[in-house]
Amino acid sequence: MLIIDAHLDLAWNAMQWSRDLLQSVYTLRAREGRMSGDGRGQNTVSLPELRRGHVALCFGTVLARVNERGVPDIDYASPAQAYAAARGHVAYYHALAQQGSIRLITSRTLLDAHLAEWEAWAKTKDDAAQGVASGRRKDEWSTGDSPSSFIPHPSSFVSPSSFQTPPTGVVISMECADPIMFPDQVAEWYDAGLRLIGPGHYGRGRYVGGTGTDVGFNEAGIQLLNAMERSGIILDVTHLSDEAFWEAMSLYDGPILASHHNCRALAPHQRQLSDEQIRALIQRDAVIGAAFDVWMLIPDWSFGKSSNKQVTIATVAEHIDHVCQIAGDSLHAAIGSDLDGGFGRESAPFDLDTIADVQRLAEALTEHNFADDDIANVMYQNWLRLLRRAWREG
Repeated sequence: MLIIDAHLDLAWNAMQWSRDLLQSVYTLRAREGRMSGDGRGQNTVSLPELRRGHVALCFGTVLARVNERGVPDIDYASPAQAYAAARGHVAYYHALAQQGSIRLITSRTLLDAHLAEWEAWAKTKDDAAQGVASGRRKDEWSTGDSPSSFIPHPSSFVSPSSFQTPPTGVVISMECADPIMFPDQVAEWYDAGLRLIGPGHYGRGRYVGGTGTDVGFNEAGIQLLNAMERSGIILDVTHLSDEAFWEAMSLYDGPILASHHNCRALAPHQRQLSDEQIRALIQRDAVIGAAFDVWMLIPDWSFGKSSNKQVTIATVAEHIDHVCQIAGDSLHAAIGSDLDGGFGRESAPFDLDTIADVQRLAEALTEHNFADDDIANVMYQNWLRLLRRAWREG
């Protein structure tokens, strides 16, 4: 089963935590074995593990804040510093794409070609294991001086190698809009490859109130939403305060999603979506990605004090099933794992060693009587359909 994961802090892990994501998860753990701090030596994500787990596509974040919280490696003292840090994250994705380690996906044409290769590879996987060749993949990349120089040319996608897993595709997403110096700068970020923006994070941001506040959008935040809509950037409502969530639903007419959210009915906290919010997102034909953070899956879990042994991937399936029960179908629930989002195995489901184990979610969904087509919807088809709707041309 292919997977699309709507939230991975790849660049933040590489740049702020100095993880070489080309290495295996186990090599990275060995290198961090003597480091102190939550998540160190406990990582679950690297590019080889993404391919091993058949993660065909992920939304890779850029993350920097201008925030009084003063959290190391995230918070900066000025918008200029946050801008520079976030542009560094964008540059990292372009560097990975230049060397062929990932593919940057920025349009419907690139998306369709990339997923077609992954789907063809999946179908021929059994033959490949027997050494039956079914074609090859050319390494042809577009060149030029534009910000999208490292985006692959559609002609590079042909029938897959029987032996080599295709590279994971990355859609660049911004978690917290603080690095955007002013609303009209959105177009510059779009040209650099940014395709989704979540305006808030934790606390009061430059444009909007996030988790832990009751603050809505300020005037600059409203202008930001207008600029996003003009550029065709998808709005991610994750981390918005309740007030900001409802304002966004009325102010923004473009495509909407919730990249990594769970259900407040099962894990009571403002960070999660209420049933009323879930219904509103379903009415907008949005998709909600289930997060794998343990504290977002069960009530009363405490970092450093609680054990994750009572939480499994089946717990994630319960949140997905809750969304599907509200919707009456499987068309609005998906995956936004948030794995290695400042934590590691110690704060993930107990039966998850690396991101490749997200594949076990399919089995957990069968326990909730999900049919094969429903499981495919959750694992990747729903995100694929949403992006195709958002990117009708190009």
